[in-house]
Amino acid sequence: MKPTVISFNHPLDPKLKERIEQHAELLDFTHTKTPADDPKFIEALATADGVIGSSLKFGAELIDKAPQLKVVSSVSAGVDNYDVEALNQRGILLCNTPDALTETVADAGFALILASARRVVELANWVRDGQWQKSLTPERFGKDVHHATLGIVGMGRIGAAIARRARFGFNMNVLYHNRSQHQGYEEEIGVEYRSFEELLKESDFVCTTLPYSEQTANMFNAEAFEMMGKETVFINIGRGGVVDEPALIAALENGTIKAAGLDVFAKEPLSADSPLAQLDNVVALPHLGSATEATRYAMAELAVDNLIAALSGERPQCPYNWKQIGNE
Repeated sequence: MKPTVISFNHPLDPKLKERIEQHAELLDFTHTKTPADDPKFIEALATADGVIGSSLKFGAELIDKAPQLKVVSSVSAGVDNYDVEALNQRGILLCNTPDALTETVADAGFALILASARRVVELANWVRDGQWQKSLTPERFGKDVHHATLGIVGMGRIGAAIARRARFGFNMNVLYHNRSQHQGYEEEIGVEYRSFEELLKESDFVCTTLPYSEQTANMFNAEAFEMMGKETVFINIGRGGVVDEPALIAALENGTIKAAGLDVFAKEPLSADSPLAQLDNVVALPHLGSATEATRYAMAELAVDNLIAALSGERPQCPYNWKQIGNE
């Protein structure tokens, strides 16, 4: 008998659905606005061997309603929507898709660096509003990116991809902070390791790619912004929860830092009345890091590959908690 798989939140391409259906009975809840509130979804969980989707809070309570669950295949790089500890306790494999979005997210991160430094959104709106009546005067000048110092907090795949763009494309001096040093990236790219505090003090641009965790929560707080200084541009393409947003707003309003480029927020979607959506020295984007057709398809394809491999008893390409649930 075929295993049962539930898909949720984001519709899969017909080719990918067909691939799943070759291996499992597929129950499609991708058109259900809030699956966790749908009695039919909860009923389906009771017999599900696997689930695939993203942007659904999959906490312990929901996991408890799926006694047969063997694999959760997330169409995302981040796993903060999932209670990983609860999955580990049940021996349920969690898969994600970090490899598929690296270059696209790095593109978005560097777009934020450029847009924030050169005040692209602010001045584009200024032109649209008919304010461009003469040559720009110094109060509207931007900040050079080339040959500046970029500090990257979180030197994983995405951090390294941004570092390559900065070092080889813009001749930037690139510093990084990470839980451990990456000698390979230091040799390949020419990046230099710094402590967190040293990086904040030395960088013209500070870019974080960090995931959210107990260790990274509110890591960028009032003290961190004070260390950066008045000419620093702050970029966040990791997770909103790593930033103390009231402290960031205060730093932007008071001139503690120069500007910010943000693709992620503590609560999403960002409220239109948030200062982060209204300040001229903020470029606020709608969590578009991986949002290209090619990348989203690649993410979904990898998630399907992960799902099928796990249900077949094989090691998936991206098993997030492989060792935690007892595998070698």
